Amino acid sequence: MENRILLLVYLVFLVVLVLGQLFVTFLLLLNKDKINQSLTETLDQIISQYGNSSDSGSRVMDNVQTNSECCGRTGPADWLKNSFIQTLNLTSPDVLPCSCFKSVQPAFNSSWCSENSSFTELGIDEGIESFNQSCGQKISGWLQENILTIVAMGAILILLQMVELSICALLFRMFGEKTKQVVGLSHAHLDSSPDNDLDSGEQNYAFHNPDEDPNYMTAVDANNMAYDHYNQNQAQGYQDPVYCYHDYQDQNQGYQEAVQPY
Repeated sequence: MENRILLLVYLVFLVVLVLGQLFVTFLLLLNKDKINQSLTETLDQIISQYGNSSDSGSRVMDNVQTNSECCGRTGPADWLKNSFIQTLNLTSPDVLPCSCFKSVQPAFNSSWCSENSSFTELGIDEGIESFNQSCGQKISGWLQENILTIVAMGAILILLQMVELSICALLFRMFGEKTKQVVGLSHAHLDSSPDNDLDSGEQNYAFHNPDEDPNYMTAVDANNMAYDHYNQNQAQGYQDPVYCYHDYQDQNQGYQEAVQPY
């Protein structure tokens, strides 16, 4: 659309996006320890309140444990801190979330499972082969394996955005120059109008007003006069057509000199 205002708005948002990404990256690197501590506290709170309500934290924990095949932040023993497990007075993690098991035999549609069939009396489903690896260790290992890929993706994304910034700046400049050219042509057209041409420049002194010049004659009058002169010469026996032609030119020369410059 060649709209410089919309292009400028897009350019501003793109600059804000790039600066925001750089700021978040710098913030993550600067506050790495604080972020790890905050994540640890959040996971411990989710584990403590798990099963009390169908909140988003419980669903996130189930997804992490199922997809990563892990259990607990540091291991299955973390679930002994859960409020429901504490009511069972367990000394070992015999009851765990069903997401900590490879497979489950649902009987009560419970979120808790156990390999010990004696807990079925409490409405707990039977689970088969629980995960022993901690989710924290699993996630850390995944990050170490894919850290180069993550950094490369971030760098490529920022590079592409910088290219977009360069293209936007170039288009903004091109549209500005095009607008100046259009405005300049418009002004030149107005300055070279017929009225201005008549009012400025060398005055046309060759034009004669027929009302003010008694000797002014039109092309038709000059032609008729030359024709009458030729007939008179013929009547007088003059046989030189070249002289008549030159005489016609002499008569019509004044009209041509007066009209042609105008």
